[in-house]
Amino acid sequence: MSETATTFGLDTARVVFGSGASEETGEHVAQLGITRALVVCDPFVSGSGLAERLQASLEAAGVESSVYDRIAGEPSEASVAEAGEAAREGYDGFVGIGGGSALDTAKLCALFATHGGELLDYVNAPIGRGTPVPGPVLPLVALPTTSGTGSEVTTVAVVDFPRLGTKTGVSHRHLRPALAIVDPALTVSCPPGVTAATGIDALMHALEAYTVSAHDTRARMSLAQRPPYQGANPFSDLFCERAIALVGESLRTAVADGDDLEARTAMALASTVAGIAFSGAGVHVPHALAYPIASLQHDWTPAGYGGAAFVPHGYAVAVTAPAVFRFLADAVPERCAAASRLLDGGEMLAESLARLMEDIGAPTRLSEIGYGADDLAKLVPGALDQRRLLVGSPKEVGPAELQALLEASL
Repeated sequence: MSETATTFGLDTARVVFGSGASEETGEHVAQLGITRALVVCDPFVSGSGLAERLQASLEAAGVESSVYDRIAGEPSEASVAEAGEAAREGYDGFVGIGGGSALDTAKLCALFATHGGELLDYVNAPIGRGTPVPGPVLPLVALPTTSGTGSEVTTVAVVDFPRLGTKTGVSHRHLRPALAIVDPALTVSCPPGVTAATGIDALMHALEAYTVSAHDTRARMSLAQRPPYQGANPFSDLFCERAIALVGESLRTAVADGDDLEARTAMALASTVAGIAFSGAGVHVPHALAYPIASLQHDWTPAGYGGAAFVPHGYAVAVTAPAVFRFLADAVPERCAAASRLLDGGEMLAESLARLMEDIGAPTRLSEIGYGADDLAKLVPGALDQRRLLVGSPKEVGPAELQALLEASL
């Protein structure tokens, strides 16, 4: 019998896609058997009237609902604990609406309401105890209002741990939403900066899942032992290629003209299919570096986020990506060249990516988001903690390599 894997799986949420799809939310929620739902969102969603409209749809379908909208910034230990308490009030289902922070928080609400416990029980080792999610959670319906995280179809909920200088989270197939309602019209109100940061995140999911180590290079494991991230495979490759092409065709337009519904629809599709791809294949070095990059910098103020001081996840991932793909080019040359052609007709992925980042106003150097040479050594331990991601690198990566990649990105 082979010592490496010979099989892979494709798991995904049910997806309803199209402009106006959110208007059908109440019917979908009722069909899942939910009678009392907690709507999890941020203050912008509630302040814009979107949460109220969602509640009206739920009410029309006979579903009682309450709104929890105290999500400020990215999920942290404190914010997740507060949301978890609100979730344990007798709800039999959840509706998450917003960006990745709202959707990830909603996943954890469903987890705590179903199985109890505390955050660190489930958080990936070595930061948490890494206890597997015991079984299915109460149903969650996810409605993204940005095009980037893919959280509506993934198994992951990411949490910031500022006291540890990194991010990590909970990853288990039971956290995948029961239904994703992807309505591109919900993204039209995103400012250019948010569109850029989330759009580059969608691209990075696709690029990393396309260049992650292949499924048949990994050790053979039983079904019980097999992690959600299995490696690149023929299914994920198809989704990645489509997502890369869609971003190359449409992200610049979506940033420049947020009212262009065709570009918004293309980016919503790119985000969702990239989410499906990476939730099975995995991501690698840029995401591992992104967690400490975002966690250790809370003084930089990105455009489009209402004055909040933090590094948006997409920017944290992308800022080292040109250096990473230069480093990996000799390990997966065909993949890098193919991705470059899909993105903008180029031949060198690092350069194609750098051109796109510059065109959409994304930071291209760590120094632009407040890091100096003396800070880089602090980032390495947080990246090394992301063992579940680094194992997917097609090239060996240790402390020296991570330090060099950070220096090349400064």
